[in-house]
Amino acid sequence: MRALIAIDIQNDFCPDGNLAVAHGNAIIPRVNAMMDDFDAVILTQDWHPLGHSSFASSHADHAAFDVIDMPYGAQVLWPDHCVQGTHGAAFHPDLNTTRADVIIRKGMNPAIDSYSAFFENDHTTPTGLHGYLQTRGITDLTLVGLATDYCVNYSAIDAAGLGYKVRVELDACRAIDLNGSLSDALSGMKRAGVDIA
Repeated sequence: MRALIAIDIQNDFCPDGNLAVAHGNAIIPRVNAMMDDFDAVILTQDWHPLGHSSFASSHADHAAFDVIDMPYGAQVLWPDHCVQGTHGAAFHPDLNTTRADVIIRKGMNPAIDSYSAFFENDHTTPTGLHGYLQTRGITDLTLVGLATDYCVNYSAIDAAGLGYKVRVELDACRAIDLNGSLSDALSGMKRAGVDIA
């Protein structure tokens, strides 16, 4: 059984959003076209409470894109984005959400960020996605979405570590590329055994 996991295709990650990924909306036609080729479609959604600890606005002496140490490790401080219930947190209107079998929301714990669709950034607290996939008997995953070097990357590496056969379709992803993060992510995914298409 094969699943497509479309990562965080939300207004705040698309042009004019609070944390826009360059040309983030350009992948949507490709993602929509891929959906019928899979047994299941999973959408993930960043879903932060106001004042989340990953927001630069929560740290008086820091600016967006600074990196600080959190109890779970290094944390990039982001502009406020994908705040629960806001327009920015909503899926982009062109994304075919009716095809989704399940939506996984992440980043809800105000003290821990969550890039991966499988675990919060403490690498321990699960989102519930692994259990869902096991219940469905899904073994092969194709990942697409935003952003290649953060949420797609972390999700792909965690999926490979959990024993899934994982493929990332780069033509249906876009990256932030912060200080070489895209190159680092591609290298890390390859080391983890992820197929980069």
